[in-house]
Amino acid sequence: MSGFETLFGEYNVFGAFWVTVQLTVWGALGALLLGTVVAVCRVSPVGVLQQFGAWFVTLVRNTPLTLIVALCSLGISDVMKVYLADPDSNTFIVDNSFRWGVVAIAVYHASFVAEALRSGINTVPTGQAEAARAIGLSFGPTLRHVVLPQAFRGAIAPLGNTLIALTKNTTVVATVGVAEAAYMMSNMIEFNSSLLYWIFAIMATGFVILTLPTGLLFTWLSNRLAVHR
Repeated sequence: MSGFETLFGEYNVFGAFWVTVQLTVWGALGALLLGTVVAVCRVSPVGVLQQFGAWFVTLVRNTPLTLIVALCSLGISDVMKVYLADPDSNTFIVDNSFRWGVVAIAVYHASFVAEALRSGINTVPTGQAEAARAIGLSFGPTLRHVVLPQAFRGAIAPLGNTLIALTKNTTVVATVGVAEAAYMMSNMIEFNSSLLYWIFAIMATGFVILTLPTGLLFTWLSNRLAVHR
């Protein structure tokens, strides 16, 4: 039996990568929602909101993701007893760790999403916002109907880069016991160290399969949806 067959026979490789995919999808959705809110705060005419957005981006972006994951899973969950799953459930530990992992990933990458969107907002000509205000639209409707749609189009490329980075950064949650690809890899290395090259080949191939289509898709979208000036 080859090393490839041995590893796939002993470990649920597809299941581990499926957990990685779920972390990526939920983390990306959370990062997009929170990042959009932070970006709006950064361009808001309200000084307090501007300061909040700036502090959020500066603090979170410069904090290691490992520390944020540890804070969420060990600090907030274990010490403060704030749970995101039913403590009486048979899958409580798995569900709670997974959900706090999603929260940590979303919060960390929201800072990068916010900066990507802010750069997209800066590409929108000021005259369009001024025209919207001239016809009676307030800041909220102007942002929602005029500025943000163009900002998202202008920020497609950096948002794609953020999604690729998020996919690879899901490996960090293995430190708190979430059974994704990196967690499986550590078990493989511990119990099948003689198959090290096969292990790295499987992991590298898996992440290439996850990230390469994303890069190609966002490159196509960037060219397809580019705002022509």
